[in-house]
Amino acid sequence: MTTFPQQDSMIPQSGNPSEYAVYTQDLTQVFGQKVAVNHLNLAVRRGEFFGFLGPNGAGKSTSIKMMVGLLRPTSGTVLVSGVDVWQNPLQARTLMGVLPEHLNLYERLTGREFIAFAGHMYGVPAADVRRRTEELLEILGLNNDADKMVVDYSVGMRKKVALAAAILHRPQVIFLDEPFEGIDPVSSRVIRDILQDLTRRGTTVFFSSHIMEVVERLCTRVGIINQGTLVAEGTLQELRERASGEDKDATLEDIFLNVIGVRNEAHNLSWLE
Repeated sequence: MTTFPQQDSMIPQSGNPSEYAVYTQDLTQVFGQKVAVNHLNLAVRRGEFFGFLGPNGAGKSTSIKMMVGLLRPTSGTVLVSGVDVWQNPLQARTLMGVLPEHLNLYERLTGREFIAFAGHMYGVPAADVRRRTEELLEILGLNNDADKMVVDYSVGMRKKVALAAAILHRPQVIFLDEPFEGIDPVSSRVIRDILQDLTRRGTTVFFSSHIMEVVERLCTRVGIINQGTLVAEGTLQELRERASGEDKDATLEDIFLNVIGVRNEAHNLSWLE
């Protein structure tokens, strides 16, 4: 099994925390006797496409909820573009866009109304809201369904309208939790292109997904969390170089499975033999 050095802290020894797009220090969440997130330390640079990986139940979604102000941490600090999310929640939320794993949308609004509503809530001028809404509907392939209510949308259409609402105000940081789940290949390509264009223009993308091929293709750096603890972080090449094994050409999936301790064992069903 590939082993990595113990990750005591991912926080740089130098630099101002406000210089980073996302900065967490000892971020912790405890539910009863269970430590869901254990002193998470991250420093994500501005304009970075950062992948946040982990098996089911590792603490990914819980960490993101604390970062975006949906779940108060048991302890620790999280800054978004230098603003403390829990001391200045309103200011912090103007700086971010959020696409959560489980969507709670206003289902009695049409797609067009929902996107426009989000723009107005963020204080975007009315003329800009109208122009950006129409552009997003066109690019995301929702223009023919723009006047249908969200309650009648498929899972993929809901994802796309939620993404449009999350980016209309040009946030400095976008948090995406499983954004490609339920998305067809054509729409997936469009969304990838949009996200890459945003990062080229300075937006930071904090991205959680189980689709390793997408993460490997898009992300400039990744962090791996397991049982609530950050166990590895770096570029794909850095993770390869830090591995103690001999495979320096390992895929991200290989690295991920090794670092969380999953061995390459046969899993055959006896009743199929």
